[in-house]
Amino acid sequence: MKNLSVSSISFSIMIIACMFVIAPSSLAAKVLKIGIVDCYSGPASTYTNDVRDGFKLEVKKINAAGGILGRKIEVFTRDSKFKVDLGLSAAKELIYRENVDIMMGTINSALALAISNLCKKEKVPFFVTFSKSAKITGAKGHRYVFSITENTAIAGKAAAAGLAKKPYKKYWIAGDDYEYGHAIADGVWSNLKKMQPGVELLGQSWWKVGEPDFTPYITAILSAKPDAVIIATGGRDNVPFLKAAKATGFNERVPFFMHTATELSTLKPLGLEAPEGVIGTSNYFFYYPETAANKSFVKNFEEAYNRKPAVGAVYGLLAAKFIFGAYKKAGKVDTEEFIDNVEGMWVNSPVGKITMRAYDHQAMLPMFMGVTKKVAGYDFLVATDIVTIPGKDVMPSIEEIKKARNQ
Repeated sequence: MKNLSVSSISFSIMIIACMFVIAPSSLAAKVLKIGIVDCYSGPASTYTNDVRDGFKLEVKKINAAGGILGRKIEVFTRDSKFKVDLGLSAAKELIYRENVDIMMGTINSALALAISNLCKKEKVPFFVTFSKSAKITGAKGHRYVFSITENTAIAGKAAAAGLAKKPYKKYWIAGDDYEYGHAIADGVWSNLKKMQPGVELLGQSWWKVGEPDFTPYITAILSAKPDAVIIATGGRDNVPFLKAAKATGFNERVPFFMHTATELSTLKPLGLEAPEGVIGTSNYFFYYPETAANKSFVKNFEEAYNRKPAVGAVYGLLAAKFIFGAYKKAGKVDTEEFIDNVEGMWVNSPVGKITMRAYDHQAMLPMFMGVTKKVAGYDFLVATDIVTIPGKDVMPSIEEIKKARNQ
């Protein structure tokens, strides 16, 4: 009887132990984990906060309706502080410790490429939500990376299409001396030369990211007397550069183009002190297009966060629509089937129907070009004279992607 009692106790202990082992795994099966690494400190956060909030707004709606495939969605965010090493460590922590199903981020192009390489190795889908490097879905593209935002090749081609209609012949290029700066400058210039033969590049100026004083560079550019300037700054330096342009009268002395210069995230921090007459491009304005879908999105976002949505909010929304739509279509949580379903998928958005091109995993977004101006009723500058450039017209061709990948 004594041995039987010990045996019974041992069996009971084993059952209890198994319950403790099984329980966490069982609970984990009811959660879909999304990891986001982005810069939530300093100037770049004016762009990234909207990505996170646009995504979470959609997550909240989906969770309230019961989740995806019976699973609640859990979002983990990590601050890269715009540092590649810190951001990559955060991505590894999310993948190896939190076991996230999907990775998202980041505004830093060099970090996006590093996380993309990690996700390729670990076979974790990675949705790039703000980095503009054409390498992400171009030369360094692979099965596990998708780009929600336009890249430098797309932005460059769109900018060139607009600038080619201007009378400018002599240009100067200036910008941030890192991945994005050089990529956007090359994207604009290489396309402009094709569209407007005869344009001349007088020179270039490159500064470190986070440059505290742009005045010497502006002085040097003005002394060269270009017809126009291509400013290739990233998210961190957009606002500081525009402040310097206003303070020095740079915008009044020479016309210049800067991608995202017309974007709300760039203009709102400057209020009415932003420089007028700056040519800029963006994928979204809360006041344009004037469609029911956009008005509804603006209303919902404003009710949730007490502010107007900037372009990042649309990137966050699109990421959610592609991710959760693909899982729903697959009918189960399976990485390879998920990827198969994202390829070629289209979703509705505030800027119309957006397709994820199957070959390179690049979202085909429209581009809106406008000019900064003070308009009655706004306490910040907005884009005027808006021209819409369809995404299909500025996407790099499949042949160009193959060439970039040496295929």
